[in-house]
Amino acid sequence: MEFAVIHTGGKQYKVSKGDSIKIEKIKGDFKVGDKIVFDKVLLVEDGKDTKIGTPYIATGKVEATLEAVGRNKTVEVIKYKQKSRYFKKNGHRQPWFKVKIAEIK
Repeated sequence: MEFAVIHTGGKQYKVSKGDSIKIEKIKGDFKVGDKIVFDKVLLVEDGKDTKIGTPYIATGKVEATLEAVGRNKTVEVIKYKQKSRYFKKNGHRQPWFKVKIAEIK
């Protein structure tokens, strides 16, 4: 079974062909159906040979298709100091991409 380890959004993901993963939003103008290429490949295993990068494999690429774009549930951020009338409340919704891995090179 062929798999790769990619680095995106400050995280590492183990991916195989056909996998759907939820990743941090990537800067740029992307729409559903667009192709995304991950060039920060840390490791590639093809069943008989393993390539390990230092830190990345120079010729390694993982191609994916953007399936969905969304945002997580609201996380409330509250700052409060007692006896001083200080109260701040903010909300944050982290954006994400859902991608389907098309090919590992």
